Amino acid sequence: MNDYPPIAEHGMIGDLQTAALVSSAGSIDWWCAPRFDSPSVFASLLDSERGGYCRLAADLPSGDGTAVRQLYLSDTAVLVTRFMAPEGVGEVADFMVPLDSSVPEGRHRLVRVARVVRGSLPFTLACRPRFDYGRGTHQVTLSEDHLAVFQASGAGLYVQSTTGVQLRADGDDVVSRFTLKAGQAAAIVLTSTTGDGPVPARPSLEGVVDELEACRSFWLTWLRACTYRGRWQDMVNRSAITLKLLTYAPTGAPIAAATMGLPEQIGGERNWDYRYTWVRDGSLSVRALIDLGFHEEAQAFRRWLRDRIEARETSRGDPLQIMYRVDGDPYLTEEVLDHLEGYRGSHPVRAGNAAADQLQLDIYGEASDALVIGGDIGAVRGWKALSEVLDWLTENWDQPDEGIWETRGGRENFTYSRLMTWVAFDRGIKAARDFSRPGDLLGWTRTRDTVFRQIVERGWHQKRQAFVQHYDTEVLDASLLLMPKVGFLSPRDPDWLSTLDAMDEELVSDSLVYRYDPAASPDGLRGSEGTFNLCSFFYVEALARSGRIAQARYAFDKMLTYANHVGLFAEEIGPSGEQLGNFPQAFTHLALVTAAMALDEELDRPGRRPGSGGPRRPATAGLTVPDEGTVPGPDGTAAERAGRPG
Repeated sequence: MNDYPPIAEHGMIGDLQTAALVSSAGSIDWWCAPRFDSPSVFASLLDSERGGYCRLAADLPSGDGTAVRQLYLSDTAVLVTRFMAPEGVGEVADFMVPLDSSVPEGRHRLVRVARVVRGSLPFTLACRPRFDYGRGTHQVTLSEDHLAVFQASGAGLYVQSTTGVQLRADGDDVVSRFTLKAGQAAAIVLTSTTGDGPVPARPSLEGVVDELEACRSFWLTWLRACTYRGRWQDMVNRSAITLKLLTYAPTGAPIAAATMGLPEQIGGERNWDYRYTWVRDGSLSVRALIDLGFHEEAQAFRRWLRDRIEARETSRGDPLQIMYRVDGDPYLTEEVLDHLEGYRGSHPVRAGNAAADQLQLDIYGEASDALVIGGDIGAVRGWKALSEVLDWLTENWDQPDEGIWETRGGRENFTYSRLMTWVAFDRGIKAARDFSRPGDLLGWTRTRDTVFRQIVERGWHQKRQAFVQHYDTEVLDASLLLMPKVGFLSPRDPDWLSTLDAMDEELVSDSLVYRYDPAASPDGLRGSEGTFNLCSFFYVEALARSGRIAQARYAFDKMLTYANHVGLFAEEIGPSGEQLGNFPQAFTHLALVTAAMALDEELDRPGRRPGSGGPRRPATAGLTVPDEGTVPGPDGTAAERAGRPG
């Protein structure tokens, strides 16, 4: 049996078309192929008995003096799990050579290299694939002693070993046991397939080492484009690599997370499939990618987004829907996999995502911002796509929707949705003027101003002295942390500072931020959830831009302590500091990057006194933080910032 390790006890490897999670015990607990959103080959994270896994690890004796450590080779996606015991020190390096190509591949190679650097250690291999989320049956055939072929309907897996490792059958699975001495190495290569084809050549140790070096070289070369040179270089680099790993190279579409079904509450029902491309997430990533120096990735997503608008293929008939498959397919039928028990009993396990059919009007603001920010929206196709969206939005903006958090409790007039509607028109008007493009400027301007007045009149709660989640509540919502970022108001505006203070009181717990209070604002689902990592990093950025530098840095430093042992974040932090939800989550790593860049910029701002900009109240009980004493910038600085994106 492969028990359930903590969600955070995993590193991720990938080839830019698919990804796998490897536990700190050397077990591949999640792998879907040939795409991120394909059915699984290994899914023991969702059912330790039925899901399937592949474990390669040193067989360490129990007792004192033994330890296991996992790390990435610096600035790469090569994952190393080290096994240390009095008898010897060994490791397993896991990697996939990147397929940075516009051509989807049907075969994917996952390479596992075991070696010993001191003493002598026995290693064990157990490869137990369970195809199609554990629903499929398979047959296994052993050819000689180094090749096992698993065949299932529409899928297959080759397992090959280098010289010195003998594979043997264990029912419908494959196992092996071998011993390595200091200086010796061996490799296991897993090749996923989607049908018949030639058997891969037997791997040689020399060839595998060359592949490892090619993988390492790819990531080091790719990362050279990164222009970030701030205080948190290692964490920003790791987040950038994670975002790249979660992007489907053939189309440039990023997925929200590598997994599906991991719970927001252990034993709860908030278990969603995140292996798709959200318009919101991808659009918000464009500015961060450009600021980091990754222009090619930013442009690839903008092309994908423009193609979606031009195709206008959606389940509702609107210009856009909130998410798609990585190839642009809009149909994400949701099903419950009743045969899987879910992570530690968290049921139901869902594949597909019914939220794709929801109306979430905010996506038009994020999409417009992403299309305009690249500076080439003057191209005929790009402008035509954007102007048609704005014309449609002029007639459809003022209606309730499901909102950014995809609640299933009914539609409301969400303030964030209206905010991003304002952004859509604001960016469109700017682009039309900058590029002298035709469009209904008068109608767009009139609608933009109407939206603005509606937000300040109905989204503002006089009693709370804060902008609230929707027009018929006094509940707060962390999505509104983006109000100053998108230029709706200045980060020093008294109404914004009052809203930030209210969020401090209601949504913030020791620098960690909840999205909203589901008890006060029912979302149609049972149970609760942890603090939302995305919102915690948005909070850091909002604090920094508002001049509360000491509080922002404290919150950021604290958030970094919740990263796992290799620098990855899931979606949420639970009540005991555990990571919850799908893993790793791209949106969290995107927000980490933008928070780091904002905090660096504010810390380096000329004229800022060291230690200035503390919170209006202590960040935590017992912590001494300077009172707010921000040195004002030049006259007009805040107003100027409020008038431009970001």
